[in-house]
Amino acid sequence: MRAAGAVFEQRACAELQRAGLKLLECNYTTRYGELDLVMLDRDTLVFVEVRHRLTSSHGSAAVSVTASKQAKLIQTAELWLSHHPQHASRPCRFDVVSYDGPTDSATMTWWRSAFEAT
Repeated sequence: MRAAGAVFEQRACAELQRAGLKLLECNYTTRYGELDLVMLDRDTLVFVEVRHRLTSSHGSAAVSVTASKQAKLIQTAELWLSHHPQHASRPCRFDVVSYDGPTDSATMTWWRSAFEAT
């Protein structure tokens, strides 16, 4: 499962870089969870969660980013910021890049500002 996740994280990273974002870090892991991608969109820091679902029997890949998952991502992002104080004053957002369908033909959706830290 981890290998498949890495494939989609690489795809998402390449697509976001084509859109002009700059990669700062990938797979930042803490006790709270993992940030798949940390990117810079002009002056905005973007924490990107990448999700894939083979079938929609339990909803789309984007739907799998539940409130509890969001809370873990927010905690992890706060830790990332505390370890990278040079970025602490930047505006931040949380994006979700979802892939639905078989690996070779999955449809990508990029949800900018998918949720907010409250």
